Amino acid sequence: MVTRLSNFFLRTLREDPADAEVTSHRLLVRAGYIRRAAPGIFTWLPLGLRVKAKIEAVIREEMAAAGAFEVHFPALLPRDPYEASGRWTSYGDGIFRLQDRKGADYLLAPTHEEMFTLLVKDLYSSYKDLPLTIYQIQDKYRDEARPRAGLLRGREFTMKDAYSFDYTDEGQDRSYQAQRDAYERIFQRLGLEYVIVAADNGLMGGARSEEFLHPTPVGEDTFVRSAGGYAANVEAFTTVAPDPVPFDGLPDPVIFDSPGTPTIDTLVAHANAVLDGEFTAADTLKNVVLALTHLDGSRELVVVGLPGDREIDDKRAEVAFAPAAVEPATPEDFERHPLLVKGYIGPWSPQGAILGEESATGIRYLLDPRVVEGTSWITGANIDQKHAHSVVAGRDFGNDGFVEVASVRPGDPAPDGSGPVELARGMEIGHVFALGRFFAETLGLKVLDENGKQVTVTMGSYGIGVTRILAIIAELNNDDKGLVWPSWVAPFDVLVVGTGRDGAAFELAETLSADLEAAGFDVLYDDRPKVSPGVKFADAELVGVPRIVIVGRGAADGEVEVWDRRSGEREVVPVAEAVARLAR
Repeated sequence: MVTRLSNFFLRTLREDPADAEVTSHRLLVRAGYIRRAAPGIFTWLPLGLRVKAKIEAVIREEMAAAGAFEVHFPALLPRDPYEASGRWTSYGDGIFRLQDRKGADYLLAPTHEEMFTLLVKDLYSSYKDLPLTIYQIQDKYRDEARPRAGLLRGREFTMKDAYSFDYTDEGQDRSYQAQRDAYERIFQRLGLEYVIVAADNGLMGGARSEEFLHPTPVGEDTFVRSAGGYAANVEAFTTVAPDPVPFDGLPDPVIFDSPGTPTIDTLVAHANAVLDGEFTAADTLKNVVLALTHLDGSRELVVVGLPGDREIDDKRAEVAFAPAAVEPATPEDFERHPLLVKGYIGPWSPQGAILGEESATGIRYLLDPRVVEGTSWITGANIDQKHAHSVVAGRDFGNDGFVEVASVRPGDPAPDGSGPVELARGMEIGHVFALGRFFAETLGLKVLDENGKQVTVTMGSYGIGVTRILAIIAELNNDDKGLVWPSWVAPFDVLVVGTGRDGAAFELAETLSADLEAAGFDVLYDDRPKVSPGVKFADAELVGVPRIVIVGRGAADGEVEVWDRRSGEREVVPVAEAVARLAR
């Protein structure tokens, strides 16, 4: 049946919403696809649901082709499974927790690994039942501290999450590859450019993790790639450490006065003046104090030593110290640790104290991987207004380990030897994990193998951001007039616009709409009788249906105008040829 705009639930807006930061947010609201309900939460309107259903249909087809079966879990989940896995606590403030009238704890699902695991445990007990892959398309909830960019980062969002179950590692590898291949087909069918990058496992755990990133300037993820084929999320990038160097014969550390040099720039300028050198920031060892808040609420300070030409990358630090929350040490932290001399902290002191090993403060000292044994540094002397030079790693100071928190820069070597890397911005659209046996072991999912022995099932987890993909497609397909959907996700195939005061034009538009519908097109007919052509055309451009047929002045001569919004081409054709022309 032809959909008539006169009774369709749609209101377009002429002004941008005040809170819109990106194009997709602005146009999806103005064109009547979504409406804001609360920060990061949106009401879906008929046009939006039609596009969303098109995306979900592609996903369902490819999941079926990959041998996966659809299920559907509730969004309101009990605490116990997440308590068993530790994620009730490890998610921290990132999830919505609530209680029922009897005081029982629940959460709004951020993800469903526990529930999928328990479902399979309840129904399957033999290796003969495996392999199995099941999935759902369902809303998820995460308490984003700063929801932004409309559908790109919200508190409620739709995901496709699939889970594979195997009893051997080889089987898990096959299931992983099947989902990975399906993702490539999905994104290709949706017309999305993507880069597959190595990723951090985060709270999901597991042995292997890859993200599908769509390169875009509005992306919140930074990734690196080399001409030789290496690609990784910046959080998963591994620094290539130089080889240790001999330190025999190197001069002993020397303390020198360095008043008013609490920053790397001031230190380098002063060192070049008083030491008669040609030092750069890379010759200095910066020591940054970070505060970790652990899940039990305890607060711990750590000192990280890294080359002075590098900064701490917040996302890399977040991953390195997870699940603890990370922030710079506060003035109050320094007051509680008077042996930390702000601006002049170093791993060596004239008393021979080594932070993290013999320091009276008991503060852990971690190093960037570039600070290898035998490297010589200018660094703080742990004395106010004083630094030291010729301080050698491995001879004058030790460490409590190495940590990957320093910024990654263009030109850094790829860890696989494929050359220097470049940095780009991207938006995560899919993620595949080889989870291993953590959830199955934790929740007791075991099956009998060929020998009648109980074995723990190994799992994979595979997610696609459905509503995020919709927003990205909107970001990619628009012009200065409005949305311009690709045909495979457009809410309608054709928009027929009846214009003018002549009833014959509307009669012809009605007949043409029925003919198009009979030919297999999904038709939206703008039959509003008292709306000006200018308003109708503006709405047509804003809504973004890719092909428009205008029935107006030429109706008396049996002619209509066919308008291709994607190419911009407009052509007057006999109405008898319109259906065939649109079917090309």
